[in-house]
Amino acid sequence: MNYSMIRYILFRLLRTLGYLFILPLIVALIYGEFDSAVSFLILAGLSIAVGIVGSFKKPVNKVIYAKEGFAITAVAWIVMSLMGAVPFVITGAIPNYVDALFETISGFTTTGGSILTTVDNMEYSVQFWRTFTHWIGGMGVLVFLLAVVPMADGYSMHLMRAESPGPVVGKIVPKVKDTAKILYLIYFGITVIEAICLFVSGLPLYDAITISFSTVGTGGFAVHDSGMMGYSTVSQAIIILFMALCGINFTVYYFLLNRKPKEAFAIDEVKYYLGTIAVSSVIIAFVIYRAGVLDSAGMCFHHSLFTVVSVMTTTGFGTLDFNTWPMLPKLMLVVLSLIGACAGSTGGGFKFSRALIVIRNARNELNFVVHPKAVKRVYMDGHSVEGTTVKSVTAYLGIYVITFIASTLLVALDNFDFQTTVTSVVATLNNIGPGLGMVGPAGNYSEFSVLSKFVLMFDMLAGRLELLPIFVIMKPKTWKK
Repeated sequence: MNYSMIRYILFRLLRTLGYLFILPLIVALIYGEFDSAVSFLILAGLSIAVGIVGSFKKPVNKVIYAKEGFAITAVAWIVMSLMGAVPFVITGAIPNYVDALFETISGFTTTGGSILTTVDNMEYSVQFWRTFTHWIGGMGVLVFLLAVVPMADGYSMHLMRAESPGPVVGKIVPKVKDTAKILYLIYFGITVIEAICLFVSGLPLYDAITISFSTVGTGGFAVHDSGMMGYSTVSQAIIILFMALCGINFTVYYFLLNRKPKEAFAIDEVKYYLGTIAVSSVIIAFVIYRAGVLDSAGMCFHHSLFTVVSVMTTTGFGTLDFNTWPMLPKLMLVVLSLIGACAGSTGGGFKFSRALIVIRNARNELNFVVHPKAVKRVYMDGHSVEGTTVKSVTAYLGIYVITFIASTLLVALDNFDFQTTVTSVVATLNNIGPGLGMVGPAGNYSEFSVLSKFVLMFDMLAGRLELLPIFVIMKPKTWKK
């Protein structure tokens, strides 16, 4: 284990987090929230100072392998969450540190589940930091560090693989550092475009920026108790578009920007992702229209589309309380949340690419029973998927199921109703936010015990980091030299 490199990257992370605290500091000064401004100033100063001192001595050995990559990623996200919770406590927005930590982890992992019963009275600067955590965690802070931290390019890929979602993570250009820069430029560009569109549609500038953070990061924190219900249909339509866009593999946008539409539209999971959104929205709209949820068929489709996109991208915004819908739409939404968005996006869930690999591998196994001598391969995007990838996806599914069952049993100790217990784990492990029952779109996680909150925080981190990094650091052998 290369401890010097772990130390160096963690202190660089702390330094970066200090710079990020400057943005809510500026917001506090703009809105005259001087007590909060002092708090953010102290946090920024301390983080930057400690980060500079700790990372002053560069490690001689910059080589890291997969083990270090997983360990650095998991520990970095834990440290980032522990520090990110401090502003909520010292500003008094969330006095209880465990609750503040829950809110912070929910923010960084882009889950969007909250312990807050109201946000209307929260200071602008604290609210800004709350939604900004979505934007920081959406693309991944270590991906950002890869663009600025000097590291052997052949080994830095281990960091990107550990933090980026999907069964296969690759470079879109020869150097990892350049790949990280391109991804963040696309991410930043989409955020700016959405903020402008929302502002033009009638949202105040503050709302346009903070909602863009939550949308592009596919997080789901709103800045008003009414959520998305208080915005116009046009604004909601803009949010639908950008949620859907951010659930697509960002490699697609790189191909489109480089005028390679053939490569962009050859990605299988994007086709299934968009097709599933269309079909599911129509079915749910039909059911809720027949059930009399709304009188207008057009508005039924609008709210159905919004909800399907929000759940599939694991954003978690809501325009209606789907907890009151008929059983079929609710079950469909739970299934869609389990699948999630595309690999290489900011969305969570199991990922369409993994689901396709599992389904196609299962089909091959069934064919093998009928034709034992047949040689079948799993294909994605017109190419054969390596056996190691199929094996890793199968292992991931096994770990995923075990984690889900264990977490559900622990949360069941709170003795809440079945749908609250099960969907709270589904919602956190898949980084969705809202579930059903007490944790529905109109509910929150405030009533859960401390034990359950820690279980759900673990699930949020495990889900965002694709399970393996969190479990790797729990093995004693990981930390042996």
